[in-house]
Amino acid sequence: MDQAHTLTLPSGAMSDAPTNFEGQIARHLARHALIVAPVVIAAGAVFRGVDGALSAAIGLVIVAVNFLAAAAILSWAAKKGPSAIYAAILGGFIGRLAVIVGIVFALESVSFIDIPVLVLTIAVTHIALLWWETRYVSLTLAAPGLKPGVGDHTQDEE
Repeated sequence: MDQAHTLTLPSGAMSDAPTNFEGQIARHLARHALIVAPVVIAAGAVFRGVDGALSAAIGLVIVAVNFLAAAAILSWAAKKGPSAIYAAILGGFIGRLAVIVGIVFALESVSFIDIPVLVLTIAVTHIALLWWETRYVSLTLAAPGLKPGVGDHTQDEE
């Protein structure tokens, strides 16, 4: 083999690489949800009282669990092959969306749940956290998952 086409890695280079990139990103997103939780819950309290604060907190939990569930589904599918990944992406999205809608409808009858705050929290925090996470995700196959140095607790997060 020609020397120019040979890739030489230092010994042990691949052994340190995480294999569950989806879980790594989802846990990072969940950490960000914890960071914004006080602000979101306070906003719910200011605009809609205690019911708004409780609803915002529940909405944040739903969002974090949704990200973690998506990662678990994709990690499982990645071990099965490309067809399973495609099915998990579409089926997982539809299934998780149905579960979230079901939870919202089930909570509609609970007296202390403010449905507009709950739905707004779920929608806005999904988009905001994903947008925030784009700063940390590596878009290269050389270092998939989070960018090197992110999420290892040695770097201060902004």
